[in-house]
Amino acid sequence: MSTAKAVVARRALPVVVLGALVLPVAGCGLVPEQFPADPKGTLTRVEGGFLRVGVSPHPPWTELPDGADADPLEPTGLEADLVAGFAEEVGAEVVWEAGTEEQLLGDLEAGKLDLVVGGFTARTPWVSHAAVTRPYTTVPAETGEDEPHVMLTPMGENAFLVALERYLLDQEVGG
Repeated sequence: MSTAKAVVARRALPVVVLGALVLPVAGCGLVPEQFPADPKGTLTRVEGGFLRVGVSPHPPWTELPDGADADPLEPTGLEADLVAGFAEEVGAEVVWEAGTEEQLLGDLEAGKLDLVVGGFTARTPWVSHAAVTRPYTTVPAETGEDEPHVMLTPMGENAFLVALERYLLDQEVGG
């Protein structure tokens, strides 16, 4: 092979490799705006609609009013405030549902809830039932170790999870 042909071949190789990598993705019609995705459309449904939130009491993170059967239920606490702020950001109205962790995680898995709060830490045993946000604050535990706090969302609803995480990471939260 002549020197000129070898130079052309070396210069063309990266273009051919790049084309081979990009072409299959381009052929699928995938665009960056589609990632992360929500297979069940949680973020799209919540924006301008209703944010269905399960709450388990865990002061000071979440507290229920004396009449837990109050309608509408209006929890208080650090996480209740964060949920209200996130709902405002996405133009949603919060619909609260109180229950035990087990009940709420069952409802989350069944698609009846969009979010569950209740003072969960990164060591929650519910990781096989829900997606866990990145820790949005860390507080000292009685053991002296730091406890990162998280919220729980439906598995696979990554656009919703990312939107919530971005909101939480912009907040200054103290435990």
